[in-house]
Amino acid sequence: MSNQQIKFYQTGTLTVGNRLLDKAQRSVQATPDRSNSLDSGHRACQGCGEALGARFAIDAAMRATGNKLIAANATGCLEVFTTPYPESAWRIPWIHSLFGNAPAVATGVAAALKAKGKTDVRVIAQGGDGGTTDIGFGCLSGMFDRNDDVLYICYDNQAYMNTGVQRSSATPPGARTATTMPVGPEPGNDMGTGKFLPVIAMAHGIPYVATASVHDLHDLEHKVTKAMGMRGSRYIQILVPCPLGWGLATHETIKAARLAVECGLWPLFEAENGQITNARKIRRGIPVTEYLKIQKRFAHLMKKGAEERVGMIQAIADENIRKFGLTVHGA
Repeated sequence: MSNQQIKFYQTGTLTVGNRLLDKAQRSVQATPDRSNSLDSGHRACQGCGEALGARFAIDAAMRATGNKLIAANATGCLEVFTTPYPESAWRIPWIHSLFGNAPAVATGVAAALKAKGKTDVRVIAQGGDGGTTDIGFGCLSGMFDRNDDVLYICYDNQAYMNTGVQRSSATPPGARTATTMPVGPEPGNDMGTGKFLPVIAMAHGIPYVATASVHDLHDLEHKVTKAMGMRGSRYIQILVPCPLGWGLATHETIKAARLAVECGLWPLFEAENGQITNARKIRRGIPVTEYLKIQKRFAHLMKKGAEERVGMIQAIADENIRKFGLTVHGA
């Protein structure tokens, strides 16, 4: 069953201010019994989308499992800013794995729990796009292949942010990073490269795959809760804008995530057993330039002479809208 979208006028804010809603529609963060799994005092940058996404995702998973949850965390931004030794912002059983083996570690934890008969304790693995789409891809594919009972959450900020903003295979075409500089006749990240891992996860035929965004936290919570109600391998990829790496004003994290969805570059959908079951329609489509122009990583594409490359990015958005059925008839 799809989740009914909560509108701005119903809440006054699309993040935490939703006490005007029925209790069943409120986010976990609006309830006094929230677990605060990722507590305050961590060292994330101002406006960090990953900290926001992780807090909502893990608290939703905690509620769905009756607070019986273990998390394995790949090396990356989330691990770095939450656990500067000897401190920790986590209030759940939490394991730091290597950069590339969080899926394997989580699989081992799930297998041990099963051997001990503790099937009520559930396991999550989480990492950034570098640890997921690049370094950890082999372990993740193996986890999908075995259909291990783990939910893997990828917090996608589209580059290796904590090591200096290097390109990952989730970096979008045309984007500037430390390794895809805006110089030469084709500045920024190459066109026609990279991978969209949710579709690859679907190809494994696992029980559940979804994309989410920090601009719609009710939708994010719904998908995490739904995933925790299933068994087997599940995968959710959350778009988490990074003000530092994207060259974004720190107060525009939510705006950037929303514009990515509205222009079609970040489709919101769910899939079960390899088939798309639900996709969030775009009621008011916008050109990709509305999304690109607020980020310095695309500043070189806003100059005269870059029209062809912007057109290629618009073509990617248009293809997403067609492929995932994001158009609202009559809109």
